[in-house]
Amino acid sequence: MASPPDARTDLSIRLANADDDDFILGLIGRFVEFELPPWRRRGECAQGIRNDIARHLLEQPPGSHVFVAENSDGERVGFLHLQAATDYFTSAQNCHISDLAVAPGFDGQGIGAALLGHAEAWARAHRCRHLTLAVFPGNARARALYERHGFGIDVLRMAKPVH
Repeated sequence: MASPPDARTDLSIRLANADDDDFILGLIGRFVEFELPPWRRRGECAQGIRNDIARHLLEQPPGSHVFVAENSDGERVGFLHLQAATDYFTSAQNCHISDLAVAPGFDGQGIGAALLGHAEAWARAHRCRHLTLAVFPGNARARALYERHGFGIDVLRMAKPVH
């Protein structure tokens, strides 16, 4: 598969190992740096994301795959967490991008695009029908990246506080 047009080609993307845990968990703040829905608390969201990623790093459940991107200097610049998933409607095998983050200071350099390209290549190699992800509406930068790479709204999840 050819790299997306805005993807860096000087990156290496590899499976994460135990030495990457602190780097990956150190990027949790990137998932809540934008306007969240009014009923979501930034700290709760960050802690929930941290707990989920830490569990996947520790337990390495089947179907969960975490990758780290490194630049040509060997510096870790982002990570990607993929999960095999079954499509609700068709029962087909899908690949879900659970988490994708670029390290601070590396935004706009094609790292996110390269990680998306890796996810797509992985999904294709594993015969997935769709590549899916979820993104907060207020994360405009990520939404724009995903749309540039062909993602569109599939199912719109809505929420209402009931307290």
